[in-house]
Amino acid sequence: MEMEPKGMNPEPSKLHQPGPQPEPAHDDASTKDDRPLLKSDSNRISSSESIEELEKKFAAYVRYDVYGTMGRGELPLAEKVLLGIALVTLLPIRVVLAMNILLLYYAICRICTLFSAPNRDEEEEQEDFAHMGGWRRTVIVRCGRFLSRAMLFVFGFYWIKETYRIVEQPQDKPFTQNEGKDQSGEPERPGAIISNHVSYLDILYHMSSSFPSFVAKVCSHPEFTLYWCSSVAKLPLVGLISKCLGCVYVQRESKSSDFKGVAGVVTERVKEAHQNRSAPMMMLFPEGTTTNGDFLLPFKTGAFLAGAPVLPVILRYPYQRFSPAWDSISGVRHVILLLCQFINYIEVKRLPVYYPSQEEKDDPKLYANNVRRLMAREGDLVMSDIGLAEKRVYHAALNGNNSLPSVLHQKDD
Repeated sequence: MEMEPKGMNPEPSKLHQPGPQPEPAHDDASTKDDRPLLKSDSNRISSSESIEELEKKFAAYVRYDVYGTMGRGELPLAEKVLLGIALVTLLPIRVVLAMNILLLYYAICRICTLFSAPNRDEEEEQEDFAHMGGWRRTVIVRCGRFLSRAMLFVFGFYWIKETYRIVEQPQDKPFTQNEGKDQSGEPERPGAIISNHVSYLDILYHMSSSFPSFVAKVCSHPEFTLYWCSSVAKLPLVGLISKCLGCVYVQRESKSSDFKGVAGVVTERVKEAHQNRSAPMMMLFPEGTTTNGDFLLPFKTGAFLAGAPVLPVILRYPYQRFSPAWDSISGVRHVILLLCQFINYIEVKRLPVYYPSQEEKDDPKLYANNVRRLMAREGDLVMSDIGLAEKRVYHAALNGNNSLPSVLHQKDD
């Protein structure tokens, strides 16, 4: 069901993006892009820098909603009253409903995996039920998609506006007769879904839409230090669900001389999904961290190493009061304020499957950059060259830490 949000700006980026507005969209992802590129000339910050100066330098992580920076801005009286009412009425109802949905899906996954051995990769310590076939897998997928959508509904996402963009093929790169088709003549299946990363809610949407596999990795939000690695599989409730999703678990230490690493496992899974229609598709966020939704960070190449076609998907979260983007705000505060907002919105733009040229297959970095340019143009997003390291710097500065000895040297995973 589609419904245009009324009384709001569906594209907040046009109000808040610094600098000149982007050029009109073009269809060729390989052509020169004149859109503004925000650069990080230095990670270091000075104690004399004002909030305004920091916001210019780290624009991709700045909040512009009513609640302000870190969700701690001074609220008008009317907003305080609404928030107070929601805290004692809407919040507890939604928490109870969300927990019931989680417990219900856990029970379904538990029943469907009884007496079934998971698919194992001893070298990589990977374990999943995503390769399980038959009625069990069908029940897990269909119930997972339905309950993920139900969870979004509980969170206030009553309508999801989805559009399908048809991108014309540029004249200098014409399709050949067999391009995009396998030997049987059918369209090639993409090996991965590529999406911009705005919030943890992205995962719920993609689960409700296509139920793909994700990479369970180190949490990329600076407010968290929890490692989402192989220990995720042992967590109550979430562990079994992650196995049913077919999550690829990050291993912090190699225990085998044949250890392939996350990139190797992901590449194999992308190839498998591309070649085998019954295999679970991979869902990857190549930016590596979340933004405020108006920007697109540099893409990591892991999703493109296999040289398989990818399906680009662009997510936007229009808002009036509280932004669902998870940028410069703690996780607990974000969840509470999100659940206290009666209506939330998601806008989804699906692009056609991107079939790489031979040059792009030979150069994953070129492939990643071309897909990124295409998504930036079609999604009206500003490209920025800052990343997770700069996000940590910005969060440290907001918390009053100007020395940043440990923040600057954390590994960007």
